[in-house]
Amino acid sequence: MEKPLLIAFWVVQLIIIPFSTCLVHRSQFPPTFLFGTATSAYQIEGAYLQGNKSCSNWDIFTHLQGTIKDGSNADITVDHYNRYMEDVELIHSLGVNSHRFSISWSRVLPRGRFGEPNQEGIGFYNSLINALLIRGIEPLVTLSHFDIPQELEDRYGAWLNSQIQQDFGYFAETCFKAFGDRVKYWSTFNEPNLMVKYGYLTGGLPPNHCAKIQTSSDHNDHCQSGNPAIEPYIAAHSLILSHVTAVDIYREKYQVTQRGMIGIVMNSIWYEPLRNISSKDHSAARRALAFHNAWILDPIIFGDYPPEMQQILGPRLPKFSLEEKRTLKNKLDFIGISHFTSLYAQDCLFSQCSTVTSQTDAFVLVTGERDDGTFIGKPTAMQDLYVDPSGLENIIMYYKERYNNIPMFITGNGYPDANNPTTSVDDFVIDTERVHYLNDHLTSITMALRNGADVRGYFIWSLLDSFEWINGYTLRFGLHYVDNTLERIPKLSAMWYKQFLGGMKMVTPKLDNEVQSI
Repeated sequence: MEKPLLIAFWVVQLIIIPFSTCLVHRSQFPPTFLFGTATSAYQIEGAYLQGNKSCSNWDIFTHLQGTIKDGSNADITVDHYNRYMEDVELIHSLGVNSHRFSISWSRVLPRGRFGEPNQEGIGFYNSLINALLIRGIEPLVTLSHFDIPQELEDRYGAWLNSQIQQDFGYFAETCFKAFGDRVKYWSTFNEPNLMVKYGYLTGGLPPNHCAKIQTSSDHNDHCQSGNPAIEPYIAAHSLILSHVTAVDIYREKYQVTQRGMIGIVMNSIWYEPLRNISSKDHSAARRALAFHNAWILDPIIFGDYPPEMQQILGPRLPKFSLEEKRTLKNKLDFIGISHFTSLYAQDCLFSQCSTVTSQTDAFVLVTGERDDGTFIGKPTAMQDLYVDPSGLENIIMYYKERYNNIPMFITGNGYPDANNPTTSVDDFVIDTERVHYLNDHLTSITMALRNGADVRGYFIWSLLDSFEWINGYTLRFGLHYVDNTLERIPKLSAMWYKQFLGGMKMVTPKLDNEVQSI
């Protein structure tokens, strides 16, 4: 089906399909609320050796056989580097007032602080920022979204070495100087809690450290030996102090004149007790929240790690010096919430917590399913991702209460489809499950707003179908369909989002597949 006919088809679907009655409306949000789309550099840019860029840790990782589910990489992905103007037009066509993207550290500083800034890389991001602003689209820029120059890993072990604080500060200041006159929203890191867990505990992300070098029968053949008892906490400690370094530079030298905000984006899972009648499971849920969410935020806001972590981990948890404690506290202007799912938490003994999905050190077993077969939400194509819109409201309120209602942005929220090769383009494009997911999660935000939460924006993951980390191209999160031809085709969810942002009366198709063709 060609694009003009597809568009006509969607319009008809929005008119003739029976609709849900619980519909969200733009008027339920403040006039200044930021609505946008989200991407990350490694997942969409491609051009991995173009424009004097150096290899990142992900360039190296994805070229190792067996690290990515479908054996793919992001050498080209959706070629955003060469097609950014086309993508800016797509963003503009939706009617959003903001767009979140990340900067490739390897493209701006190919050798970190050991080399000169790359003017071609800086020029690319200047052009992207300017193109967005001309169209009235506010950029929200993430400095580090998982990818770092491989040279920093090779030289001194990256996040396991305190030198990384100097490098990240240098990178951050380079970006503040080059782009800060136009960028008003900065986040230092994307989901550092997830990155260190899978990078230094399970071996699923670079530098893929784990307890031992695994055999060919294991999930990750290239898992490198490490020390999962301490390395995730050392890496997180370096990330926290690197964040503080960047925030101090911004506040002392740039914030007053550039008049922006700086924060951090957290992978924000909501945990429910597996058994409501079990006080131990309620305690387990609280520990899970502390070990996953408060792990990074408590030091940045309060000056030290959560009491639950200090009590359980003892000397395995790095200590902040007195000087570092003085420089911590209130070191962000907003919390970015990347929320996709909720999970159940069950109290467990150490011997029962030795699975990949467990928070072993917290003595918590996490799962999406109760013993009676009840899921916490409808399962999706992605492992451990369930549709539970109430979880978004719950995590917002958790942050509101724990952190004195610091401003929040929902910086990542979206729905995955399986990229089944037998599925037709039309079936991917008519993405009614995603439409409902977005409608219901936006509704959840309105409930948090009514309860006083200071939420200021919502960014859909993602603008485009693209490379999804270790899942490669087996999942599709995009508002726009992209295949091997790299043509961008708006999905029903894109049309729905545009309709919502235009303040139109919302229509949401049923999930019973009662789709009529024309």
